[in-house]
Formats: sequence, C-alpha cells, structure tokens
Amino acid sequence: MKKTGAIIILVGLLLTIFTTVSYFTREDVVKIGDLKITANKPHNFSWSPFIGIAVMAVGGVFVWRGYKK
Repeated sequence: MKKTGAIIILVGLLLTIFTTVSYFTREDVVKIGDLKITANKPHNFSWSPFIGIAVMAVGGVFVWRGYKK
C-alpha cells in the first residue's frame, strides 16, 4: 500500500508540474495522383494543476492507510 501511494504521489507531482502535453498529427494538404504534400498539425492537451494536487492527496491517503495496518 505504501509503495502504491508513493507512486501515486509521484504521478500527482508530475501532473502538477507539467500541465500540458503537445503532440503532432500528419495531415495531407495536397494529393494529386502520386504527388502528396503533408503537414504536421500541432495539438495540445491541457489540464488544471489542481488535478495533480488531488491525485497527490489520494496518494497520501494510500500511504497513511498503509501505516495504519
């Protein structure tokens, strides 16, 4: 239980520090016969840092419950 709680706390810390993930997809811009021109389109996935804090709180409960047994 304690190890699981520590891992959850670490994940929550990472979610708090890094609040955005960027990734790219490749799209066809022009396609005429064998000629194909592509472009990379950026996408961002963002979340609130409060989600990371909540995850750390859940990890803290796991650690606390591990010491109670």
